[in-house]
Amino acid sequence: MDSQLTCKFALFCTYICVFFCICTSTDTITSTLFISDAKNDTLLSPNGVFKLGFFSPPLSINRYLGIWFNKVHVQNVVWVANRDSPLKSSDGVFKITGEKNIVILPGENQTQQPVWSSNVTEVSVTSGVHAKLLDSGNLVLNSGSGRVIWQSFDHPTDTILPGMKLGVDKRTGLKRVITSWKSLNDPGTGDFTLALDASTVLPQMYGRLYSYPVWRGGPWNGQIMIGLPTASRIKPVEFSVEAALFNYTFVNNKDEVYITFGPDPKVFRRLKVEEAGYAEQQLWNADSKEWNIIWTAPQDRCDKYKRCGAYSLCNNTNSVQCMCLPGYEAEKYQEWDMNCVEKRKKLHSSCGKGQGEGFIKIKGLKVPDVNNARFIKNISLQECELECFKNCNCTGYASADVSVGGRGCFAWYGELIDVRTNAADGQDLYIRVDAQELEENIRKRHGMQKKIKLIIIFLVLSVVALLIIYWWRKRVSKKAQERKKRYLEMILEDSAIDPSNEVSQASSLADKNNLELTFFQLDTILKATDNFSPATKLGQGGFGPVYKGELSNGQEIAVKRLSRNSHQGLSEFKNEALLIAKLQHRNLVRLLGCCIENEEKMLVYEFMPNLSLDCFLFDETRKSLLNWKKRHDIIVGIARGILYLHQDSRLKIIHRDLKTSNILLDKDLNPKISDFGTARLFGGNQSQANTCTVVGTFGYMSPEYILHGLFSDRSDVFSFGVLLLEIISGKKNCGVVPDFDPPSNLISYVWARWTAGKAIDIVDTSIGDACPAHEVLRCIQVGLLCVQDNSPDRPTMSAVVFMLSNDVNLPLPKQPVFAMYRSHNNPDTIIYDTNSSSINELTVTNPVGR
Repeated sequence: MDSQLTCKFALFCTYICVFFCICTSTDTITSTLFISDAKNDTLLSPNGVFKLGFFSPPLSINRYLGIWFNKVHVQNVVWVANRDSPLKSSDGVFKITGEKNIVILPGENQTQQPVWSSNVTEVSVTSGVHAKLLDSGNLVLNSGSGRVIWQSFDHPTDTILPGMKLGVDKRTGLKRVITSWKSLNDPGTGDFTLALDASTVLPQMYGRLYSYPVWRGGPWNGQIMIGLPTASRIKPVEFSVEAALFNYTFVNNKDEVYITFGPDPKVFRRLKVEEAGYAEQQLWNADSKEWNIIWTAPQDRCDKYKRCGAYSLCNNTNSVQCMCLPGYEAEKYQEWDMNCVEKRKKLHSSCGKGQGEGFIKIKGLKVPDVNNARFIKNISLQECELECFKNCNCTGYASADVSVGGRGCFAWYGELIDVRTNAADGQDLYIRVDAQELEENIRKRHGMQKKIKLIIIFLVLSVVALLIIYWWRKRVSKKAQERKKRYLEMILEDSAIDPSNEVSQASSLADKNNLELTFFQLDTILKATDNFSPATKLGQGGFGPVYKGELSNGQEIAVKRLSRNSHQGLSEFKNEALLIAKLQHRNLVRLLGCCIENEEKMLVYEFMPNLSLDCFLFDETRKSLLNWKKRHDIIVGIARGILYLHQDSRLKIIHRDLKTSNILLDKDLNPKISDFGTARLFGGNQSQANTCTVVGTFGYMSPEYILHGLFSDRSDVFSFGVLLLEIISGKKNCGVVPDFDPPSNLISYVWARWTAGKAIDIVDTSIGDACPAHEVLRCIQVGLLCVQDNSPDRPTMSAVVFMLSNDVNLPLPKQPVFAMYRSHNNPDTIIYDTNSSSINELTVTNPVGR
């Protein structure tokens, strides 16, 4: 029993140890601890930033030992050990041998030859050698005393990480160069390299393809390495990072020359060379899970080495990309090459003879390749010019140190190659020219200065002119505002009329502060109406004449001109301006604005090409154009417009003068209610009002309004009922129906036909028999409901719209006992008849579900 327990306990301990070994990662290998590909072993840097292990590229079965970002979800390899010696199977081992080297073996058999080795030859290494992966991505091989005897940063592949050096160790001759992969699936040494060339007078960065330069970074100028990215040249990124993404350092001393950029714990970044032949500075975006490219070399066409040939300047912003430097001209020109030669064969024939030779300065350039330049230390720019003058082969010079207080210069002897504009971080280049070229340049410069002066004068005058225009327009606008304020005060001022009338009450209820009304200039109206030409006159009303006009933008308008001796017209003008300035409905005519100038007062409306409804309805020729469908649409449109006035608009408005002549028709014969001069505005819960002055048109006014001056929204319902019956019958309500005995008005005639069961007989004969009888009869019944004598018996406009649009059972109308018609013998006399008796005093109402 005890032996069984002991075995189980031992087995449990074994499981625990195995689990601990599997779940625990290390950052170090020793002579006894190694990495096996078969066991999927890896090294993990102390904070988990980088991982080392065996991997296979996409679409490849070969195995390599590499280092990649551990916290980036995509495996981005930054260093490969055996890039040119792949393993063919997954049994490789990465370990430290007895010779104090880290090696990759194709299996755990010590007798096999390594496929890769660190090749440390130092014999003074003591025991205790170990290799460790750091959070910088550097794999270091340390001696027992902790001294670094080898590191992966000294042997980069295709990527430079923060802290890596790109350059040359002058003591050992070690060259730190990054080289592209052969392809996406093969990390072997490719064809594109990026290196710091220390063989020139000042080190320069070069990108080479097959050993041929394709890009040049330019020399160090004391502050930056020309051509490398700075904060001003880096592309903006979509997420928040530090501005100086490429905060690099350049070191050039007796021991080594290199460039490096510092680490930033907030972001992952790398400088990588691609197999396609370019280098990229990349930044990891943790939000989008992708690498953002913030800088590329070459950046553009002018960044390509020797893009425009010798003695030429490449400008990527010009339509003509290549141009010769001062003193040179194109011998031949092609898009990819420009062969510039001296303008005059003996450019330096006067060299040293004081014949007027000089230098022309070009600003903002990436200076030429310094391979054929001489670096002169500790002299000023003026001294450099004198040095260049001494040698007839000197073609130009530039400062070699633009840092504060810096001294030194470059002097070129021979061709000036790979010159381009570099506005962000460019330098000044001084080109040697002969006297004639110098004189031409001075003349051009003076001419340019003169042009600049003229441009400045023009700009100053333009600014002054703009200020004057601004001041004038502001003054005109101020005057217009003052004029508008004055006009509004004139509209709202009630002293000219009885303070108890409609305008005073409308003025008290209207929103004066937000009254939106456009004021037209008198000149505009005169031009639009051809000075109120008789040919433009549309008609005449109580308000005054109405004219057709056309504004400068082609819009047609109708202008109601107030007669100067019309007191009623003044009241209507003010009332209409107050009430309908803000009304917007498809069945209301739109008030565009008004004109108040000198003695003129005018209202400007949208123009209705088909004039008013009575022009069609009571004209024997044109009434045939109104078939039943069109008449029904007009009836419903008028009803919806009245409903808007009574219920749906911001203000409750009683029109008080609904009649056929106040129903205008647009080009499609759609009805629009007009003429709000006698309208009244109701406030709050007000439902009825009375007036001492009865205004309106006989035949359309309700009995309570004519007899007692009482009006409400049901007064408009009565007028609508009359309108409806007129539209159906084609007869005027005020006219005497001659074939009716006794002669009476339209309402009485329709009622008689209705009670006799012959209501269909009232339909206008021009319609014919094409109209649906049930729809016509429903409209007639709605009209009779609207013209009932007792105002509470009349339906509301919302009920009218519902009844006209739906086939429902309708209440029976009561007999209208108030009759009004013109005398047959004297048409100017209005006869009121209230003695008619009801034929049937019993009414039946069918309840209708709403």
